Amino acid sequence: MSELESIVLDLETMIEFAGGGIVSKTLIEQDFGDVSLFMMAKGQSMSEHTSSHPAVVHVLKGEGIVQLAGVDHVAKPGNWIFMPPHLPHALEATEDFVFLLTLFPE
Repeated sequence: MSELESIVLDLETMIEFAGGGIVSKTLIEQDFGDVSLFMMAKGQSMSEHTSSHPAVVHVLKGEGIVQLAGVDHVAKPGNWIFMPPHLPHALEATEDFVFLLTLFPE
């Protein structure tokens, strides 16, 4: 692994919504994990899927429904959601919804 440098970002200035779509911006990709900023316009959803990686969703703005193994959870700013590998999950933006997604190595 190459030597890492510090990164300082103003996430607020990176937020943008595509008309009725989902926008993601990769913040860092490293051996220790990947972090992406996701922006989902109100009404957008991600259908149920799984990941081979442990993951964390940290909600920054808006509100959505995060479904974990068939159970709905209202997600609001400040919520931190850990998902173990292979957990079926889905997301729906009930408002414009912004979150950080961190994927850890398998």
